[in-house]
Amino acid sequence: MAVGGNKKVVLMALGANFGIGVAKLTAYLFTQSGSMLAESIHSFADSGNQGLLLLGGARAKKEPDDRHPLGYGREAYFWAMLVAVILFTLGGLFSIYEGVHKLSDPQPLNNLMAAVIVLVLGLLLEGSSLRAAWIECNKVRRGRSLLQWGRETGNVDLLVVTFEDLAAMAGLTVALIAVVLSAVTGDPVYDAVGSCVVGAMLLVVAVFLTVQVRRLIVGFAAETIIQDALRDVWAEHDFTVLRLIAVWAGPGKVLVAAKVKPNGPAGDAKSLIERINRAEAAAREAVPEMHFQFTEPDFSD
Repeated sequence: MAVGGNKKVVLMALGANFGIGVAKLTAYLFTQSGSMLAESIHSFADSGNQGLLLLGGARAKKEPDDRHPLGYGREAYFWAMLVAVILFTLGGLFSIYEGVHKLSDPQPLNNLMAAVIVLVLGLLLEGSSLRAAWIECNKVRRGRSLLQWGRETGNVDLLVVTFEDLAAMAGLTVALIAVVLSAVTGDPVYDAVGSCVVGAMLLVVAVFLTVQVRRLIVGFAAETIIQDALRDVWAEHDFTVLRLIAVWAGPGKVLVAAKVKPNGPAGDAKSLIERINRAEAAAREAVPEMHFQFTEPDFSD
């Protein structure tokens, strides 16, 4: 997916989360709802997260230099890791803390209708952000399940925003149910339990994102479909691929190193280099994500 598509999705999520966060915090001040406070902290944390993603995306675009010959693409993964940590601490742990606190000292809720209105508004705004992320996600999933794509992709911005939005929609739904149950029964315990459930969901998503970003920082292999496309190109140009290394070097950036053996007579050095150059050009066309390509010819049996 194009980098511009990622940025558009992140900006939409930023606007939606900040607006929802202000509305939720206002509703909390009127209702003293634990679920509402947890949701407002979640939305503000998400807003900060989107800011970090934009910062990481901007720094990842810096051109390679002598100290960083492969560019700064992986810096986006560092900032995405901070996003996962913030989601874990400010989102998940704080929500659980607030829920436990309300369970130990239940307080009656006020102006519940305001909370319901804000939560419904939040669902609509968050739904629009999730829809935009989902459309972009479907463009690059290539028939894979959401979880499978999440475990293989190098599109870290889209990965984080999609799962954040899913967690936010689930959290808003739980908070709405908790507030309505507290209103119907007059028991504030439902609201406190809702805060704990929201926190638990955020922790699960945060851990999942942390695992996925960690693999990208370490140097995770590019998707199988990309590797297969590269092997097909070399085969079409009459080479046998002896070794292929394709790893994510940043969002939408793949680094490829290949050891190839020409089939049949290799010819002189000039003709072999021309064959390799043609194959590399075809590989770049077949895999637009490939930003770095290193090829080593080999003649061993």
